[in-house]
Amino acid sequence: MGRQILITNDDGIDADGIRRLAYAAGKFGEVYVVAPHDQRSAASHSITLRTPFEIHPYDMGIPGVHGFSCTGTPADCIRVGKLNIMPNLPDVVLTGINYGYNVAADIQYSATLGAAFEAEFQGIPAIAFSEHFGDEHEVTDRYLVEILGELIDKEYVPGQVWNVNFPGCSLAECKGILWDRKVSRLSFFDDRYKVEEKLPNGGMLVSVDGVYNPKKEDGTDYGAILSNYVSVGIVRNIS
Repeated sequence: MGRQILITNDDGIDADGIRRLAYAAGKFGEVYVVAPHDQRSAASHSITLRTPFEIHPYDMGIPGVHGFSCTGTPADCIRVGKLNIMPNLPDVVLTGINYGYNVAADIQYSATLGAAFEAEFQGIPAIAFSEHFGDEHEVTDRYLVEILGELIDKEYVPGQVWNVNFPGCSLAECKGILWDRKVSRLSFFDDRYKVEEKLPNGGMLVSVDGVYNPKKEDGTDYGAILSNYVSVGIVRNIS
């Protein structure tokens, strides 16, 4: 039996990123995709406790990939994928490829990382993949299989997951891979909320309206992508 690979994301099972990840992962083993049926960004490590959720077979149109959509969270997808869907325990969990970076302090909100942390809680090695917002993926496509090959058989280490981010530049501008990046303590966006409407009872209707905060820090994940490098590093869990 070859490697058993479980994949989820937080952008939904129809997202382009998870399809590209599933296709690449097929070079390394048998792939099961269990992913939310819709957008679940910023769900962090939340799971569904008090209401049932649905799982349905889903044809991803990728030969050899077993697809399932789920109305739960990304962390739910890891749990139910391991316990109820896969015939054998997964050897590795992959999450993403997220539409948007998961670096710096913003990692704590990420359901891409939350699902990877759930795999780690379950004793499974996990790798999270993210890329810039946009339609150009040539840097990701150039390095994805190479990085998968480097990380997919890494020994499980309690309390940590791998975090990979691909920069938003052309392949010609990309300077390569920086390994062992630490997590920046900066935020990708400075917090701000926009008041959409004042409410009659003295309340207000607000929406997130963060301000982009590009600050390079040497040795960090955030610094790497701002300098047009692929960032590979370890994120440590509370365990």
